[in-house]
Amino acid sequence: MDTPTQTSPHDHGSASELDNPKTINGWALFDWANSSFALVITVAIFPAYFLAVTDDVISVFGFEMYNSTLFAYAISFAYLIIAILSPLLSGIADYGGKKKFFLKLFTTVGSLGCISLFFFQGNETLGLGTIGFMLGLIGFAGGLVFYNSYLPEIASEKNYDRVSAKGFAYGYIGSILLLIINLLMLQKPDWFGLPEEGTLAARISFLMVGLWWIGFAQIPFKRLPSDPENKPQKRLIQKGIDELKRVWQAIKLQHNTKFFLFSFFCYSAGVQTVLFLASTFAEKELEFAGSDLIILVLILQLVAVVGAYLFAKLSDVKGNKISLITMLVIWTFICITAYFVYSKLQFYLVAAGVGMVMGGIQSLSRSTYSKLLPASTKDTTSYFSFYDVLEKVAIILGTFLFGFFEMITGSMRNSVLMLGFFFIVSIVIILRIKIVPAQIDEQHIADIKA
Repeated sequence: MDTPTQTSPHDHGSASELDNPKTINGWALFDWANSSFALVITVAIFPAYFLAVTDDVISVFGFEMYNSTLFAYAISFAYLIIAILSPLLSGIADYGGKKKFFLKLFTTVGSLGCISLFFFQGNETLGLGTIGFMLGLIGFAGGLVFYNSYLPEIASEKNYDRVSAKGFAYGYIGSILLLIINLLMLQKPDWFGLPEEGTLAARISFLMVGLWWIGFAQIPFKRLPSDPENKPQKRLIQKGIDELKRVWQAIKLQHNTKFFLFSFFCYSAGVQTVLFLASTFAEKELEFAGSDLIILVLILQLVAVVGAYLFAKLSDVKGNKISLITMLVIWTFICITAYFVYSKLQFYLVAAGVGMVMGGIQSLSRSTYSKLLPASTKDTTSYFSFYDVLEKVAIILGTFLFGFFEMITGSMRNSVLMLGFFFIVSIVIILRIKIVPAQIDEQHIADIKA
């Protein structure tokens, strides 16, 4: 049985094809295209809109639940589909030779999901709104698998960090730009010839996200390397599953890596759920308007830049472990404090705390995981495929439990308090690890049968 130390299955571009500025800028523009969905649809506008146009209690397949519970379940179910598809997607990205085809497919699915939200106006079209939102999530998450897999094909290893940072910067700027336009449209609809009453301005925002996404994606579609012809595409699902099994067999022999991933799973369930559902909490518990949420998101983005810088410095001085524990303590405090928040000002302060740690915890998690991998490992792709699947399963668990606790207790405050438990457990686990590369017998792993 092959091991996670095998040569990377990614087809690296030839030296003459790597580090082409036009190709790299085209790749980064995909981040510009799809990040608007992550910001406008999942965080800033759609969550509040969903709760505003639907009844507080709705019936779904004969079950009565809060509209905010359905919203949380929609995220859970969308990521369940992505988690189930992950072995197939991983197999295609690594072995199938159809990256661009599936990048186009998921982009089209996601953007059409956004566009369909234009027609979602309330309980009568609840199914359309829920399914459209889920398709957007599936298109976004599925597309990222293939987008990320292009990096070794367009950039030399020494430029990975620089090129990746360029993609992040493009996505940040593009999403903020569209969000500002949407904010003006909601605040000053008469400037755009729109009625001040009704939902048209918000629905046009959803339409704009879909068109922005599919429109700007045409540039990377044109510039990225074409799919190779006649590349073998047999047993892709099995290859993806085998890859995950091999990684797990190896990780079981790596004490620090294994316990870090347990901790990562716990705090990812909390972090991702907060990021997905903070807007619904603000709208339902504190009566935030759509414009309030957009301003809140802009503040979060600005504070996140400062926070990422501060915790990167802390990590340089005190190490990853201390930096992670510090952020996890802050996350725990955020969940406990949010339970007692009853004013907008208080929530703005709590949100500032979220901004300080939301970017740092994600970037530092990936770098910490990299430092824990065996120094002799050449194929980090397989390890990060496992890492990404684990994060998706954490999203499923966190968002489901958030909705479930609200459904059985009648309050989202109890759901937020429950998330604090994930962070406490993750702190206890991470105290047991040392941030050093795993020392393992590679030949012993090679003999393991997945």
